[in-house]
Amino acid sequence: MAPLIQVEATGKRMEELILDVQQKIVAGLEAIDGQKFYQDRWTKGEGGYGISCVIQEGNVFEKGGVNTSIVQGVLSQDAVQRMRTNHDGIDRTAKELPFFAAGISMVIHPSNPMAPTTHLNYRYFELVNSDGKKTWWFGGGADLTPSVLFEEDARHFHKLHKEACDRHDPTFYPRFKKWADDYFLIKHRKETRGIGGIFFDDLSDKDPENLFAFIKDCAYTFLPSYIPIMKKRKDMEFTEDDKEFQLIRRGFYTEFNVMYDRGTWFGLQAPNPRVESILMTLPLHASWRYNYQPKEERHKALIEATHHPVEWA
Repeated sequence: MAPLIQVEATGKRMEELILDVQQKIVAGLEAIDGQKFYQDRWTKGEGGYGISCVIQEGNVFEKGGVNTSIVQGVLSQDAVQRMRTNHDGIDRTAKELPFFAAGISMVIHPSNPMAPTTHLNYRYFELVNSDGKKTWWFGGGADLTPSVLFEEDARHFHKLHKEACDRHDPTFYPRFKKWADDYFLIKHRKETRGIGGIFFDDLSDKDPENLFAFIKDCAYTFLPSYIPIMKKRKDMEFTEDDKEFQLIRRGFYTEFNVMYDRGTWFGLQAPNPRVESILMTLPLHASWRYNYQPKEERHKALIEATHHPVEWA
């Protein structure tokens, strides 16, 4: 068994936070759908556990998951370097480093193409170097991926996340909004996955308690940023072209997640990965059509926004 590290207070508080956020989000989404999420608790021999909450073929949500994981173990040097862009403070001579990670990850794919897919992820890492010194950081964010662009929805989602950022640092939102636009870029298509939100990684430039308070604020911002949108869009009428376009955009979503998403990569590289939980981010249905051209103006508007990110807030 891999040696366990002594988890600091921030890690313990993060564990408590993500478990509470998970249950609140699941309850909020169940109230919209009317169907219960399937809950699967698992443990890892290296140390740790997780809870996967999954819905599939619900009344409103075609597929979705709200997963938490609190794990410990040892990471190879290659995995460490890939996991963290900023390598400051990491012992690059050690072949393996003990780690602790606590995070929540959520993706929701509604059935109605007028309602947007959404993603959330907040996480905390600790690494122990050979000299016993710890390196820690936070990462995460939330973003919106509509098939049909409603500007009022985009402004609402961004506005609430900007307000959460501004309560802690007025530089956060412009930094993290741009970071989201850059990170969620499907490089081979030269367009973003959706209309963005906030994203950050390797965040350790403030006191950990201050950053934890920021993460907590953002995590509890999700339900008020998304539920009002779902209430407006889940029962809207749509056309066959709308559904076809949704499937095409889900294909793009899949391409990003399996080719570029660092969370997916980290999860699959971890010892004994929970593959089903990691790949719950993928939609139930997607489509790839050769030389597909959108027919509706509202679909073209979405494509314009994914090629030229908008300052929604």
